[in-house]
Amino acid sequence: MKLSIIITVIISAVILQIIGLSLFIFGFFPVKPALSGVSGPESFYYDDGGGSDSVANHTRASMPPHLLKSLYQELSGIHPSFERLILMVIDGLPAEFVLGKDGQPPREDFREAMPYTQALLSNGMATGYHAKAAPPTVTMPRLKAMVSGAIGGFLDVAFNFNTQAMLDDNLLGQFFRIGWKMVMLGDETWLKLFPGLFTRHDGVSSFYVKDTVQVDQNVSRHLENELNRDDWNLLILHYLGLDHVGHIGGRNSILMAPKLKEMDEVVKMIHLSTIQTRDNDQGKTLLVVVSDHGMTENGNHGGSSYEETDSLALFVGLKNDLSDYAASSCNSIYQVDIAPTLALLFGVPIPKNNVGVLISEAFDLLTDDKQLRVLELNSWQLLRLIQAQLPGLSCRNLPSHDGFTDGLASTTVECSGSMEKMLCCLYMNAINLHSSWKSKSLSRSKSRDDYSCTVAAYHQFLKTASEWLSRRVTDKPVGLLAFGIVAMAISSLTLLGLMICMSTEDQPGENQRLCNSSTGLHKWSVNEIFLLGVMLILVMSMASSSMVEEEQYIWHFVLSTSYVLFLRKAVQPLAPGSAKSFFKLMKGQTERLDFRISSIILLLISGRILRSWHQGGVNWTYLPDISKWLERVNHVRSIQLASGLLVISLSIFALFLFGSRRKITQLVGFCFLICGFLVLWHLYHNNAFVSASCDAAIQAQIIYAILGIATIGTFVALPWFIPLWSPGTCSKPNVKSTLVTFDGQCIFSLVEFRESSYLIGLAYIICWCLLQLLLQQPINSMPILLLLVQILSSMLYFSCSGLQHIEVEVALLYYMGMAGHFALGNSNTLATIDVAGAFIGLSSHSMFLSGILMFIITYASPMLFLLSMLMYISVKCTSYLANHQNVDSGHFAKMILGFPCLVPVGLNSILLTSYTIVLLLMRNHLFVWSVFSPKYLYVCATTVCIYVGVFVVAATEIYTCWVLALRRKKQISIR
Repeated sequence: MKLSIIITVIISAVILQIIGLSLFIFGFFPVKPALSGVSGPESFYYDDGGGSDSVANHTRASMPPHLLKSLYQELSGIHPSFERLILMVIDGLPAEFVLGKDGQPPREDFREAMPYTQALLSNGMATGYHAKAAPPTVTMPRLKAMVSGAIGGFLDVAFNFNTQAMLDDNLLGQFFRIGWKMVMLGDETWLKLFPGLFTRHDGVSSFYVKDTVQVDQNVSRHLENELNRDDWNLLILHYLGLDHVGHIGGRNSILMAPKLKEMDEVVKMIHLSTIQTRDNDQGKTLLVVVSDHGMTENGNHGGSSYEETDSLALFVGLKNDLSDYAASSCNSIYQVDIAPTLALLFGVPIPKNNVGVLISEAFDLLTDDKQLRVLELNSWQLLRLIQAQLPGLSCRNLPSHDGFTDGLASTTVECSGSMEKMLCCLYMNAINLHSSWKSKSLSRSKSRDDYSCTVAAYHQFLKTASEWLSRRVTDKPVGLLAFGIVAMAISSLTLLGLMICMSTEDQPGENQRLCNSSTGLHKWSVNEIFLLGVMLILVMSMASSSMVEEEQYIWHFVLSTSYVLFLRKAVQPLAPGSAKSFFKLMKGQTERLDFRISSIILLLISGRILRSWHQGGVNWTYLPDISKWLERVNHVRSIQLASGLLVISLSIFALFLFGSRRKITQLVGFCFLICGFLVLWHLYHNNAFVSASCDAAIQAQIIYAILGIATIGTFVALPWFIPLWSPGTCSKPNVKSTLVTFDGQCIFSLVEFRESSYLIGLAYIICWCLLQLLLQQPINSMPILLLLVQILSSMLYFSCSGLQHIEVEVALLYYMGMAGHFALGNSNTLATIDVAGAFIGLSSHSMFLSGILMFIITYASPMLFLLSMLMYISVKCTSYLANHQNVDSGHFAKMILGFPCLVPVGLNSILLTSYTIVLLLMRNHLFVWSVFSPKYLYVCATTVCIYVGVFVVAATEIYTCWVLALRRKKQISIR
């Protein structure tokens, strides 16, 4: 097959795959639709689609704020319980830190760190709730959920890094329309969501996680002054320090208790200055302490585990009769329930897209008729949202607020059938019971049981409606999804067919290996059958949510089995009764056999250590592993420094062991030796638990610059300065005498390409390893060393192995990269993404730069093994071509770019297409957003990693060949 055809087919298939992937993503993950407009006076009476919205909107727009506020109060019939609201957001605070878990109080050190808050709960002066947050558990969508009551789309996790103004109906907009003055201190996300709404503000970046002190002091320094002022109605305080402490050191960080103590002092200051001092004025100010999400044991978040979704909602200032601590702290709600509760407490309409249910305990001091009124208002709002989701739903016979009659039934009917009928039936039960209760109230024949039945009916409707709205999947364009899958399937089949065609082509000197002489059929080897079996196992496992959560076990099993198969192949010459093997050993190949066996044993040992380093996945992270033991015995720092020193030593050793001993090699080694010692110096003098200083950022920037200059300089300059080989008359072909030709003319010698490719590839690997030592968590320094050991061991094995099954060896490198990805502590949940390392070397927040660093950290292992393809090409692929005096440039290009680039792209393409089909089939699965969708984001990111890595390999080899050919042409012209 011609090279031009291969290149055209690969590029076309990749472009088709990108188009198909883009279409599927935009079709499957649309931005969640929302009702346009905002709630107004129409929210306070029942309307069955009569078109009163436009009239109400016109009335609201023409009314001044104070009159609109009075109108809302008149229509609702409920006087606002409070005049001012203080919303204190403690970013990343798990509710169990304050309220405990499973009926048990919080840990003793956390309890002691927040004595004032615990006293408020014990005395019944505060009521706490475990507010369950919906995934993805990142800040921006959680804030939107609290102020609008709506659950955003899954891709809000991406928008979290580029927040746009919130246009949907929300509490802040409602407060602004009735003339409230608002002040915001803290996370600048609020300023991006609600531009122009705040009278005063002082925002700080939420992404610079190395700062755990100044980011909170910047909020508290204004607090005393703001509490003494009376020119605001809403004060938002968003503290980021606790979340940053979690990202740096996890839940058990030594900085966690002091940070909780700091937050407790803020609660105390607010309570003493604004709530307790105005106790006689019936609680004019309400303090609501919330958290946007929780955190895992490692301090990360983004997924759907209990630790991540367990957020806090603490109401301080509500009058209640609770004096039991357990009753004040063991309640559970949903995070979206905060929005309707605050709206009804402060007398504004519930936001239009709210799916939450009011918190009943917040209205315990209201009279029975007022409590039923707030339930009625919440029910009307959810019914309107249901009717918007189900245009065919009709409850036109329902009575309006002003149409209660004495003849309505006071009993309920059993609701069954379709969801539309059930929702309408439940609503009718509640509204009829309410009407009956009101009629009996006028005749003074009401009973407490009637009231309780009415409340229960309302809650049954509200709960059912809220759950249905929360889990409802938005309609997806079937045609767009189908076209995207078809495009990806065609791309995958094209790449797979090309891989098969290339693997069955006769290579120089081995015609008899690949094809049966009589039938012409390809003979499948054990390794090739295993390669096919691995793909089948991976594809089948994707349909299981448990296997998706624990995918690391599959990769470790695949890799270990691959090592055993290669060990079997290595020891085959020792099998008794093999005359051919005996003669090979007699010809002096014993040393090569020893190298191969030793390499596989080293791969098995390092792989087992990597497997035990992190107890990855989702369900078994609590089990002991090596990293937890090292952290417990406090040996992490010494391991980090020792691993860094070994990485540098091993890299320099590999450079001079296999590479040329010329001055160019010494220069490359010297540059990276300087980089290595700078990294070690930086690690030694900077503690991860200390907030980042300007000096530390500058040091990291210097390291980035030197690493970049050394690596790019090696790539650009090495092909120009590598000595050209002048072939003499050699009777026996070898690497030094093999020439690459085009149209019969010599282009360059194979030895020049081999040395250039090896040195550049090793430079890439050294640079990447040093960069990971700088960016990764300290506990991951040893796995980085072990990954380097695996690369060098595999190269030693490949250099000593035969000239068969090159596609299987490239696939092994791909497997090693994926297994290493999980060995570094990654998983298929967003919570394991290391945010802290993404800000090393940044003196200020940059979404673009921090995103790149986050990608580099997450895909450290796959990219490392992709870059090792350059070394593989040098030590292996050129061996195929060394058996001939001259090799055509087209065949040469197929050998160096074919398998090393096509196999990773092809394997990833199969997995991407398969999982896309699985995701479509699982679109109605219970775990579609918590398990399958996060995994799909990882699959897409892995695809980007593969494309980038393959592009770097291909571009490097093409550039090297071009420079060597240009130099050879000039040399010939001079002669």
